[in-house]
Amino acid sequence: MNILVTGANGFVGKNLIATLEQMEDYNVLKVTRQTTAEEFNEYAQKADFVYHLAGVNRPEKEEEFVEGNVDFTQTLLNALIEAENKAPILITSSTQVANDSAYGQSKKAGEDLVFQYGNDYDVKTYVYRLPNLFGKWSKPNYNTVIATFSHKIARGEEITINDPEVELTLVYIDDLVEEFLRAMSDQPTKDGEYCVVPVSYQEKLGHIAELLQEFKDSRSNRVISNLDDDFTRKLYSTYLNFLPVDGFSYPLVMHEDPRGSFTEFVKSPYAGQVSVNVSKPGITKGEHWHHTKNEKFLVVSGQGVIRFRDYFSDEVIEYEVSGEKLEVVDIPTGYTHSIVNTGDHDMVTIMWVNEMFDPNNPDTFFLEV
Repeated sequence: MNILVTGANGFVGKNLIATLEQMEDYNVLKVTRQTTAEEFNEYAQKADFVYHLAGVNRPEKEEEFVEGNVDFTQTLLNALIEAENKAPILITSSTQVANDSAYGQSKKAGEDLVFQYGNDYDVKTYVYRLPNLFGKWSKPNYNTVIATFSHKIARGEEITINDPEVELTLVYIDDLVEEFLRAMSDQPTKDGEYCVVPVSYQEKLGHIAELLQEFKDSRSNRVISNLDDDFTRKLYSTYLNFLPVDGFSYPLVMHEDPRGSFTEFVKSPYAGQVSVNVSKPGITKGEHWHHTKNEKFLVVSGQGVIRFRDYFSDEVIEYEVSGEKLEVVDIPTGYTHSIVNTGDHDMVTIMWVNEMFDPNNPDTFFLEV
């Protein structure tokens, strides 16, 4: 199929095209400001489906709303009529048609043109009135408040919130693209004469800003947010896309001594803590037990032995471990345990514990194995 996409360089266009190009049997015809009239008419002849995503929402002059949202829509429809091409057409409108702004009026006029075209020429049309969108490749100070906040917070810049209680209706870009693909298969999600994205979120502006600040802080305190929440997970993916290109990495604090080092990687009140433990040759670490705290050890480099002894027993249990054979060893409660580097090189162990360390309740009691 030949898929015509106007607004190919825009936020929605980039995400849609990146998805289409990973699928078989789709040839994307990209319409941008640089597309010539000859190319445009050729695409209108070839198209098997049309995604009309181009539009103007932040012009320098108000009349550009009509030029970008009404006149260009008519130009596209005229090209399809001239080519006698009845390919289905999907157009993105806005929930702002409900207000009396010049932008809302222009989007409503574009909708009317497409609906009339569909009726006059018996063409399938899909009109989406979209709320606020968020996701990768959006532009700060242009597309969405989330893009703007993410960009500024990632750089330590101040953000302005006039009313943190303002509630936004939000749609994630991947959910939008998934819905657009359903429409191309003539299986859109409908609400009356309009099409809708079935997954959306109602979130307060203040809460969004708090989450974005959590994401930034996680690079220093290593505490990750509760990503079990669907919106939070998608917002975090969006935030990472706005990191400055020279700021993808961040240092961790290595607690070093003659025995080796211990470094916290990530931790969460919902999922515990992951750390990296480096032991020098011949070094024994551990020699303690826990009431409730439990751990998992994974040696990824070097070799050693993990020893256990039940608190009320003299029997010592041993597990040989090595980076040559990745194997997780559970550390049960009530067993004192140790890990010994029996090799000639540093032994590196990934350690997970089911709870974040609490210095007021460490639940760690020293006892030789």
